[in-house]
Amino acid sequence: MRRRSWGAAVVLALFTGVVPVASARAAPHAPVPLPLARHFDNRAVSDDARPGAADFDGSGGSLSARDLAAAGWTPGRTLAVDGARLTWPRGKPGAPDNVRADGQSVRVHGRGNALAFLVAGTGGEASGTGTVRYRDGSRGTYRLTAPDWRSGPLATKSVALPHINTPGGQLAEQARLYTVTVPLARGREVASVTLPRDPGTPDLHVFALSVRAGSPGWTGTWSASTAGYTAVGPWADRTVRLVVHTSRGGPRVRIRLDNTFAAAPVRIGGATVAVQEAGAGARGTPRRLSFGGSAGTEIPAGAQAFSDPLGFAVPAEANLLVSFHLPGPVTTAPVHSQAIQRSYVSGPGDHTADASPAAYTASITTWPLLTGVDVSGGPGSVVLLGDSITDGVRSTQDANHRWPDVLANRLLNQSDVPRFGVLNQGISANRVVADRYPGDGVSTDTGGVSALHRLDRDVLAQTSARTVVVFEGINDVRWGASAGEVIAGLREIADRSHARGLRAVAATIAPCEGEALCTAAADQQRQAVNAYLRTGGDFDAVLDFDAVLRDPAHPARLLPAYDSGDHLHPGDAGLAALAGSVDLRELVP
Repeated sequence: MRRRSWGAAVVLALFTGVVPVASARAAPHAPVPLPLARHFDNRAVSDDARPGAADFDGSGGSLSARDLAAAGWTPGRTLAVDGARLTWPRGKPGAPDNVRADGQSVRVHGRGNALAFLVAGTGGEASGTGTVRYRDGSRGTYRLTAPDWRSGPLATKSVALPHINTPGGQLAEQARLYTVTVPLARGREVASVTLPRDPGTPDLHVFALSVRAGSPGWTGTWSASTAGYTAVGPWADRTVRLVVHTSRGGPRVRIRLDNTFAAAPVRIGGATVAVQEAGAGARGTPRRLSFGGSAGTEIPAGAQAFSDPLGFAVPAEANLLVSFHLPGPVTTAPVHSQAIQRSYVSGPGDHTADASPAAYTASITTWPLLTGVDVSGGPGSVVLLGDSITDGVRSTQDANHRWPDVLANRLLNQSDVPRFGVLNQGISANRVVADRYPGDGVSTDTGGVSALHRLDRDVLAQTSARTVVVFEGINDVRWGASAGEVIAGLREIADRSHARGLRAVAATIAPCEGEALCTAAADQQRQAVNAYLRTGGDFDAVLDFDAVLRDPAHPARLLPAYDSGDHLHPGDAGLAALAGSVDLRELVP
């Protein structure tokens, strides 16, 4: 056991990945790859009654088995995180459960868009370069960064546990674990992975590793980003019936539920899908969904659950009712705050199968837990990463007049380019480079973590994503960020999207003079960002939304016909103009 003593360090980390490059031959004398668990040489988890049985960081600190169980992270459990399936180590507390990376060769198989690692650093942020070996004999390198387990960013953690065990007693200090992904060569089958060499002073610990598979045969038809973690209800033995609007249709359907930012599991008793008739009323009897063959599922803290495929004819551009029963008490939940759509909550009981709206006696204007609806077939999806303008704020409620909805209609009613699904990943108040929601705990702020911090979850892990369109930055400059900071963030989004094989498109920032925070200084920064976008070359294409929305007689302002009245958000006419201005050919990879 290597024993070291380090002081606490505050580290903000972002992972980086290097696109694998083919090599003519593998390295000589390569070790025989073994399953990851065969390499475990460190004990991170201790029973609270025997904290000395583990020493994660070389100084006696360890994770609490009780805290992990309370989060739903039990031994041997498969956790779905950001589209990847990772298995928490099977050992009992005090048994070896992770490996300190030092060039070990790990047996890993599969095709996909990324490698997913469940990791943490001790003694600081830990980074290193490893190797991927493919079945065809080629290999590539990747860069893996593990944020520190005590001081890494909360905005990107998979789970935060409330305590750290030490031989001297339990500390009321958070321990963090991270899912980090790095890109793979498109279309190649992975044969093995060599972990990074010992990075030196910090240790890079790996708990689980898998290939994040793509989504062949599926297209995302609807999505919503988790914007924060808020008080809800409270709900107990209630059914939530959410109204969502599809872009594409298809003959089969599945849904995705995310327990993002949570500290505890949430239980789903059962779920159904139906086409909306009116309000909470269904057209016909709602169809039962299943999860791994069971009627319901429990979603651990920070994890997600996909339903099993269901034969169900999903119409294009239709409102669906996605209903799920919450049998236990739910007082907090991950939410998308600006649904611009009424949804419904029932009185007591499981009313998921009700076609009648009678049991649904309350309404809400958020989307809790539900983050995606996929349909079978189709050419894949275009992901729109944005703020309140993409979210549809100030558009007509219940009318589906967001610019992503209008864009979806244009795609469906043409035959020049593929009829992509359109995924709206807008969050009101979101920024490129700063978190509004801190990434942990219950908060009234639902501006989300930054576009940089949510990029993997909200873009790279989305179902069959082909192209990302980035329309953000106005909130950064309104709140004092410099053009240089925003440009650096946008450049990183382009680089990381390209590394995963996505086409990256940017939109210029719209004017907003007349709104309180849209000062002359903010407009100067906005124009500097737009100048970069028009000439920078980091993106594959640029949509000039500034030119679409501005008043030619007063370019710092919205055209009055497009202004919703607050001088910041376009109304329905302005949103339609944005969607109508998009050259659909620019969306094609």
